[in-house]
Amino acid sequence: MVLRRQVSMTDKSKGLISFCLRFAVSAALLMFLFSRIDMEETLRLLKEARLEYVGYALFLFIAIHGVLILRWLVVIRGLDLEIPLVNVVRFFFIGLFGNLFLPSAIGGDIIKAAGLCARRDDKQKVVASILLDRLSGFAGMVILALAAFLLGSHFIEGPLVLTAIAIMAAGLFTLGAILFHEGLYSVCCRMFVFWPGFRDKLMQMHYDIALLKERKHVLYKAIALSCVAQVLLAVVFWSLAKGLHQEVMFFYLLIFTPMTCVASSLPSIGGLGFREAGLEYLLAGIGVARGIGVSIGLLDFVFMVIMGVAGYFIFLVTRSR
Repeated sequence: MVLRRQVSMTDKSKGLISFCLRFAVSAALLMFLFSRIDMEETLRLLKEARLEYVGYALFLFIAIHGVLILRWLVVIRGLDLEIPLVNVVRFFFIGLFGNLFLPSAIGGDIIKAAGLCARRDDKQKVVASILLDRLSGFAGMVILALAAFLLGSHFIEGPLVLTAIAIMAAGLFTLGAILFHEGLYSVCCRMFVFWPGFRDKLMQMHYDIALLKERKHVLYKAIALSCVAQVLLAVVFWSLAKGLHQEVMFFYLLIFTPMTCVASSLPSIGGLGFREAGLEYLLAGIGVARGIGVSIGLLDFVFMVIMGVAGYFIFLVTRSR
């Protein structure tokens, strides 16, 4: 009993230290960004913001999560998982709350996996559904960024954007090759040679993932939905820019949005700091005031908090289950 308490206290201490470090990272990045922008002008623009465009952006941001739930359901059904829709929606929203204080978006995935794996025998398949859902989301980012760049490359100066897209594409190819190629996957699993039980579960998960090699239409649907979500998020950023009295060409936002999503997945408080830094840097490159990019990122974070709070209330209402 004493040992359990000690382990529990150790886990809590590690969690608190992790939270404090991520809070410090977000705070330091925001302080740096605020030192680079005209705060008076930025505050003036926020006070004079056109609320109708902010409202449109919030509505679309909520709609994006409906698309993401549908994408996860497509993968779940493709893996022959029998999970009630209410449970999928419930843990999706609780995961949004977890994303606000756990390490990047992975924290929310851990919550979804833990919640849906409870009292199930096919735990590896549940984890595989979350992993494939994330992979399809990343694939949608890369495809949209690449397509938008090819169509609007004459608007972009310098090789930096293309380099970033190339790195994202290389990462996607590497992840896909490892997950769907049994030989590469087994080589990666060898690092758990001293943990044979866990290694065997990882290999079992590969066989579940391999199911979709014979059901490519499932992956195509999931990736298509990811592209839809990315386009909607670009519209959200465009609407927020309009609300701040800025005219930004939509092509730019189609290219920049996937990169911003990747940046916001770095360890922080819900991507806070990295998202704003990415938007500030990318939009400044096309002549938009630095304060606008930071403001758009902060408004997007407010939307995330709203969805996270909704997830927390769902948790409170359903926690007895």
